[in-house]
Amino acid sequence: MTREAMLYESLPDGQARCLLCAHRCLIKEGRRGVCGVREMSEGTLYSLVYGAVIAENVDPIEKKPFFHLFPGSLSYSLATVGCNFRCRFCQNHEISQLPREGGGIPGRDVSPAEIVARADALGARTIAYTYTEPTVFFEYAYDIARLARKRGIGNVFVTNGYMSEEALTTISPYLTGANVDLKSFRDEFYRQQCGARLQPVLDTLGRMKAAGIWLEVTTLLIPGLNDSEEEIDQIAAFLAGLGKETPWHVSRFHPCYQTMGLPATSRERLRLAREIGRARGLKYVYIGNIPGDEGENTFCSGCGRLLVGRRGFFVQESMPRDGVCMHCGTPLDGIF
Repeated sequence: MTREAMLYESLPDGQARCLLCAHRCLIKEGRRGVCGVREMSEGTLYSLVYGAVIAENVDPIEKKPFFHLFPGSLSYSLATVGCNFRCRFCQNHEISQLPREGGGIPGRDVSPAEIVARADALGARTIAYTYTEPTVFFEYAYDIARLARKRGIGNVFVTNGYMSEEALTTISPYLTGANVDLKSFRDEFYRQQCGARLQPVLDTLGRMKAAGIWLEVTTLLIPGLNDSEEEIDQIAAFLAGLGKETPWHVSRFHPCYQTMGLPATSRERLRLAREIGRARGLKYVYIGNIPGDEGENTFCSGCGRLLVGRRGFFVQESMPRDGVCMHCGTPLDGIF
């Protein structure tokens, strides 16, 4: 399940510079990059997770979350182990941090063609590269995505946005959409909580918009770490600058992994974030992880009428078939 890596350069001293993400790791012989799944061996950089599926499910597209990309459809979702972040609050740390924490690189050997065939047989409109960071299994995702596009199946990344410009340029012709975690608007947060930096994520968001990839953004609001009114407003202002049609999902945090001592996000804080986003002009601001809240629904940006009703990950009221409000004719942004 190893494959020569894409996007690296060999250096004269027997090392390699990985060009896959913003860490741009300098990897010595016999060592691995930050992600724990790319290893230098005898002058060649290898991916150790090609075809090594650790998680594989059919999910509602809303679970990713995507609310404006084929609403109500199924998405064939998969992941390998590994991540280029070390988030202290990771909800999938059992698989994302497995290589780093000494658990090896397990997985079922599944070819790209098998993944696409399974997705097609189950009627999935998209294949989602999710659960862990898809950038670290880039070669596998790239081969699947090209086959899926030929079969008429879309591809979506659920990502931390730390991919390099080279990686995004390579995958973008096959990428239908991306949901990017904008975890904070503070570089200090990224350094202390994730082992990364803020600016590369902001750069990726801008590049995705410029490339025409359908973009949705998620922020997990963590009490005391990234949920001040000032920071929420800064995130909202940045997203409005990208495009007011950009859906923003503000999600409830539940204590996990290395943050068990923190409380869950209050419903009031989430609703405040939604109001701040709307005040900044964002058309679609959603509340996540509180099933039944009004903030799960899609309303027309023109007349304010309900267009898509949801509970959790499931659509309960049908949306306009042509992506246009049936009440006032205002277009609903997205891919339908």
